[in-house]
Amino acid sequence: MIVTARRGDSMWIGRGGVMWWLTALAGVLLGVQAETPLAAQQAPAPQDMVLIPAGPFVMGSDRVDEDALSKEYGFGKPLYLDEHPRRTVHLPAFYIDKYEVTYAQYRDFVVERNYWVPEVWRRNGYLLTREVLQVADLPTLRHLAANTYRLNLDVRRLDREALLDAIDALRRSWDRLPISEVSWEDARNYCAWAGKRLPTEAEWEKAARGPEGLEYPWGNEWRTDAANIGGDPESEMGVMPVGSFPAGRSPYGVYDMAGNVMEWVADWYGPYPGSDYVSKDFGKKFKVVRGGGWGGVGHYALRHFYRTAYRFYLAPESRFNDLGFRCAKDAPS
Repeated sequence: MIVTARRGDSMWIGRGGVMWWLTALAGVLLGVQAETPLAAQQAPAPQDMVLIPAGPFVMGSDRVDEDALSKEYGFGKPLYLDEHPRRTVHLPAFYIDKYEVTYAQYRDFVVERNYWVPEVWRRNGYLLTREVLQVADLPTLRHLAANTYRLNLDVRRLDREALLDAIDALRRSWDRLPISEVSWEDARNYCAWAGKRLPTEAEWEKAARGPEGLEYPWGNEWRTDAANIGGDPESEMGVMPVGSFPAGRSPYGVYDMAGNVMEWVADWYGPYPGSDYVSKDFGKKFKVVRGGGWGGVGHYALRHFYRTAYRFYLAPESRFNDLGFRCAKDAPS
C-alpha cells in the first residue's frame, strides 16, 4: 500500500482549490502559466445504481479458525471472531452504486467543489487536460509523455499533436478506474455532493452476498477469474476499470465487491449485537472497510480477505492505493 499526504499537508487545496492547483502545477511542469483554468462541471444525477429490496439477509458468520491461520500468517486480529454471530438482519430497501466511484465521477466533484486533489492524480497527471498541456513546448511535452504518462511509444518521433492525442487517449482510458487514495471524510463528502451517502456496513454486506449469505459475491467457491486480486499487469496503478469482472457480480448485480479497491462504509468498527468478542480497537477509533483490495502481494492475495463477511478497519484519515468507495441512497418507502 502507498500512504499519501493527509489534509494538513501541502496537497490540501483550500480556497481556490483545484483551480489554483491546476494553474500552479501547469506553471511548475510546463514553465509557463495556464491562462484558462478547468471549468467547473455540474454534479451528475444519480445513475448506475442497483435497488436492494427490503427484507432479511444473513449477516456475519460463525466460522472458527481451526487451523490457527491468524497466528501462522501474523494477522493483526483473530480470524472470524469479529464476524460473530451469524444472524438474520432486516433492512429497508435502498440503492447502492453498481460500480465503485470512478476517476471521472470524482473529478467532477473535485473541480466543482475546489476539493482536495488525490495524490495519485498528482503522480499520474490525470487532471492535466489538453487545454493545460497545450501551453507546453515540444521538449516539455516529450518529457511528460515519457516520465509522467509513461507512454509506451518512442516519444522522440512524435510531433506536438501526436503527443497530445496519445496523452488524451491514455487519460480517457483512466476515466473508469476506481478512485483511490481518499480518506473516509473525502468519500463521505463526495457521496453527499452526489445526493447520496456512504452505505452502512449491513447494507454493503447485503448487496455483496445476497439474501442467502454467500461466502463470496459470486457464490460459495473461490474463483480467481471473478475479481481483481493481483493488480492489473498492464498498469503500475494496480486497479482495473470498474466492471471488468462480470463473473464476480453479486446476486443483485453489483460489481467489484471483492477486489479492485477496498471500500469505506459509514460505520465505526465495533462488535455485532450478541457478540462476546472484545477488541481494543472497538469504538470511535476506526472506520470499517469492506471488500479487499487488489493488493497483489503477501496477505492481500489470500482468499480470506475477499469473503463477504470479512471486516477490515482503518483510521478515518487513511489514504491507500487500494482503498476507494461506492455510495448508497435511501429508496422510497
